Amino acid sequence: MTRTLWDSSVGKKTIMAVSGLIMLGYLVAHMVGNLKIFFGPGEFDRYAHWLRTMGDPVLHYSWGLWLVRVVLVAAVVLHGVSAYQLSRRDIKARPAKYVHTKPRASYATRTMRWGGVILALFIVWHILDLTTGTVHSGGFQEGHPYQNVVDTFSTWYGNVIYIVAVLAMGLHVQHGFWSAAQTLGVGNATRDRVLKTLANLLAAVLTLGFVSVPVAVMTGVVS
Repeated sequence: MTRTLWDSSVGKKTIMAVSGLIMLGYLVAHMVGNLKIFFGPGEFDRYAHWLRTMGDPVLHYSWGLWLVRVVLVAAVVLHGVSAYQLSRRDIKARPAKYVHTKPRASYATRTMRWGGVILALFIVWHILDLTTGTVHSGGFQEGHPYQNVVDTFSTWYGNVIYIVAVLAMGLHVQHGFWSAAQTLGVGNATRDRVLKTLANLLAAVLTLGFVSVPVAVMTGVVS
């Protein structure tokens, strides 16, 4: 059964839909956590510390955070592999290019592939910057995430990388949420308008929420 699910195009689309919704849930929670930076270093640093004590005293220090990370890595890998394999199948099924000169899909649809690549590269950079400190622009301070975030967005390239990735994420969410709903059979004639509106709203809220942090640092609202 598992083998059949993974081998079929419908199964891969289902895996993409479920893994995408898992990542979407994480993005919403991550954005809400990021907005705590507007309440000052004490609030933001406490939030970062809480992430490492989730599940205490049942779980040891950082176990809850690592559990979340494992689930996210699995979701990202399944999502990416499924997308790549579906893309290859699509190319093999239609070896000749479309003769239509007018684009038949939305901008978000046509850029899903490159958006996914941009996001994958961004995730690597983001981890190396604010989790391990390997490529951090300033003196990375373990246990001081507020200052680390301010350091990152005090550089032009940190802002460019982050904002480009967030814009790609917004387009990805806009189309991905709609596609997931259709794959999972949620959409129908009466719900389609609501689902499209919700997809647009989620993409807009997430984009504005994430972009607000580097903009706040750049303008001195957060320093």
